[in-house]
Formats: sequence, structure tokens, C-alpha cells
Amino acid sequence: MAKKALITGITGQDGSYLADLLLDKGYEVYGMVRRSSMEKFDRIEHIKEKINIRQADLLDQFSIIKLMDEIRPDEVYNLAAMSFVPTSWNQPVLTAEFTAVGVTRMLEAIRAIDQKIRFYQASSSEMFGKVQEIPQSEKTPFHPRSPYGVAKVYGHWITVNYRESYDIFGTSGILFNHESPRRGIEFVTRKVTYNAAKIKLGLTTELRMGNLDAKRDWGFAGDYVKAMWLMLQHDEPDNYVVATGETHSVRDLVEAAFTHLDLDYKEHVIIDKKYIRPAEVDLLIGDSSKAKKILGWEPEFSFEELVKMMVDADMKLLKKECGK
Repeated sequence: MAKKALITGITGQDGSYLADLLLDKGYEVYGMVRRSSMEKFDRIEHIKEKINIRQADLLDQFSIIKLMDEIRPDEVYNLAAMSFVPTSWNQPVLTAEFTAVGVTRMLEAIRAIDQKIRFYQASSSEMFGKVQEIPQSEKTPFHPRSPYGVAKVYGHWITVNYRESYDIFGTSGILFNHESPRRGIEFVTRKVTYNAAKIKLGLTTELRMGNLDAKRDWGFAGDYVKAMWLMLQHDEPDNYVVATGETHSVRDLVEAAFTHLDLDYKEHVIIDKKYIRPAEVDLLIGDSSKAKKILGWEPEFSFEELVKMMVDADMKLLKKECGK
């Protein structure tokens, strides 16, 4: 009989790639969406006939328990969150409700319905924030620098607590930045590739950016969802850092995108103070040697390949939109 998986946040970047992967592996895939949300289903349009969309809300405990009871999944992947870091400064309380307390509601539903359900929690490199060591591993202390990062720390530790207290198979993947052509336009990587393509096509002339010296460990989302799946197939639940182990500045990102289109970024990029965060995280670079050793996981796409993939996808999208 096919395994059943429930994905919260299935309409997001990671949720859509994970759904693709699980369908390829023969899973029966369920996606949880909110009733009142303005969800965009474009990322799962190509598989919507193959998946089951169900309504429930991370803010409503009863709806989650009801859904869990109805589906009785083998695996639950909790990817839903208030995921855009700058927004977490404007809506810190709501961020805490979704990204922190929402995890507890999911775990409580598993505890109530079936404690054998395997649970994946999407933790984040933003938990490291003001980094205590470079590179960051599973043992690195957290020092989050945004309401989002703080909420993710809660979600991470509550998963560990339920694992230790109730013997629930709760695993946390501490994923570093991972991008793709399905990334939202508000995220810096997609903002850069999309606007570089617009400039190349003559649809705009400038790109306004914040701190070009901020550094991140960027990988491809399609690679990272494989790590999520591998974590739930392992014999024991644990925490794993998932990263490339390479760091690049936003300037490197901008330069790679513009150079791929034969453009000089210095002619188009303008620094705008409104895009600079109140508190910036330090040098985020992940040590994923544990995931490589125990799970056999390896990233397949390089930073350069990722940027080119995203630029090419945005060129194709914009050409289609403007009929070129």
C-alpha cells in the first residue's frame, strides 16, 4: 500500500518540490491549505490532479486534529510558516503564532491521533543569526536576529521536546538558504534574477538593493527536499544541518545574474536604505557533514548553476508575458 504524506505549505517553493519528489516515489500526497488564505496554486498547477488538497489552519488546533484523523498519514512535513523574514518585523505576533505555536499544534495532533506518525519540522539557518561559530553545525548555539528566527528556534526545540518526552519521531532539518525558479519574487535571489531579466529585456533600468555585503549559503531547493525525505526514512529521529558549505555575498549573486546576461550590474544597481534590515545576521555557512555521513545526502547544483537556472527561467517567463 502506498505511503501517505501530509505537507503543510504545499503551495510554497519547498512544498511543491517535495510534492514532486514524493509523487515520484509513489506516495499518496496530501497538501494542507488555509480556508481564508489568498494561496497561489501556480507552483503545484502541474501536479494538482495527482495530489489531495485539504483545508486546515495552523492557528486552529481542532482543524489540524480533524485533518490528521481523516488522512492518518505516515509522514508529516511541516513547511508552512510566516516565511519572509522582513515581514516578521511588521507582524511579530502573527509570525510567532504560525511559525512557533503552529508547530506545537501539529505535534499535539500527532500525539492525539497516532504517535507513530513521522514528523519533519522545517528549521532554519536564521536561528543561528548572530553566529557563535563558523561554519554552523547541529551543535552551534542559536542567537536569532529576527522575530522569524526566534519563532523558528521555538519550533525547533518544541520538536526536540516532543521527541524526548513522548517518543514521537520528530526530526528537524536546519536548512540554509535554498532557492529556485519557484522562489517568491520578494526574496532577494528571485528579486535579483527577475529584475536582471527585466533589465535585459528593456522592461526596467534599475534594481534597488539593500546590503550587498550580506553573505549566505545558497543551495537549490530541489536538492534540499531530498534531505527532508531522507531524514524521515532514517531509523532514528535527529537534527540535521542541510547546506552547501559555501558562502556567497549578495554582490556575488547580483554579479553572477547580470554577467550571465552580459550586463554590468554597477550600471543598474542602486543601494536603497529601506531594504536594509534592522539587525543583519552574520556569516551564515553550514556544515552538513552529519547529513552527508548518516543520510548519504549531497547537493547536486552549484551556486553558479542555480543562479543561471533562475535567470533563464525568469527570461522565459518575462518573454512569455510580454510576447517577445
